[in-house]
Amino acid sequence: MAEPWLEVHTPKGITTATLEAPRLTIGKAESNDLPIPWDPTVSKAHAVLERYTGGWALRDLSSTNGTFVNGQRIWGERPLEAGDEVRLGSTVIMFRASTGARAERTVAVDPPPLITARERDVLVALCRPLVSADVFTEPASISRIAEELFVSTAAVKQHLANLYAKFGVADGDGRRARLANAAMSRRAITLSDLS
Repeated sequence: MAEPWLEVHTPKGITTATLEAPRLTIGKAESNDLPIPWDPTVSKAHAVLERYTGGWALRDLSSTNGTFVNGQRIWGERPLEAGDEVRLGSTVIMFRASTGARAERTVAVDPPPLITARERDVLVALCRPLVSADVFTEPASISRIAEELFVSTAAVKQHLANLYAKFGVADGDGRRARLANAAMSRRAITLSDLS
């Protein structure tokens, strides 16, 4: 089966990009895998496409003007199906699969809850130590998160309380570690967010 591809609608016509790598960044900056320099409404690092076992998913990278799939703004990660229309700024990109190819869709068993941008920042800071070179690491402490985000420890505690409730993490030992595991396993954040 041929790899899926993207049809990118540019001012000069339609160009195609084959999805061969497991990850494709999209944005205005030339450093992206799929640069869109002609569109001033696209952010420098706007969105990322990632391949999973069951198909492809699109994630907005906190872009200024948002990422839309079939006319609906996405706030986290969204599985894609053949024929989906993706809009970044004023640029339209069609997600295509070859004729006869099964329209694959990544379906999360338990999708992440809706979280605010600041709650996402707290999750990233919480999980960042998990990808360090140390073999046995723990999630970041409240004071370390506060220091990284330039906020008070009280603010971090409040965000964590909200996140515990949203992810259904009960009281008890290792609560921050259980939240970090839930955030990663439910793909509220990914390893690429932590680098």
